[in-house]
Amino acid sequence: MVSTTHTEALPLEDKSLAHMLYGLMACFPIVLLPAVLSLCINLNQRPNTLSSMLASHLRWQRWSIISMLLVMAVGYLSNQPWLSATLYVAASVWFSGRIFKGWLSLIEGRCI
Repeated sequence: MVSTTHTEALPLEDKSLAHMLYGLMACFPIVLLPAVLSLCINLNQRPNTLSSMLASHLRWQRWSIISMLLVMAVGYLSNQPWLSATLYVAASVWFSGRIFKGWLSLIEGRCI
């Protein structure tokens, strides 16, 4: 008789790349260079060789960094200092939330 409650262990996937990229993204308040480096590494990954969970995190990271850089560029091009400062703070808070949410989902092993 075959037991239906037996579950086979799923192979563990290597999440170290995603953890490293979230770590680089978290360094953005110091300088933007780690976030840009994270984006470059992210763009060089082959999506067909990654699991769906890891691919969803890389996509989440990619759009987070691109969106933050676009909002900060608009803030840089703005002639009003109050508008620039508001856009910088808003982009930083939003980006921090995205890092926090994505990293927690990665630790829990969920797609984002």
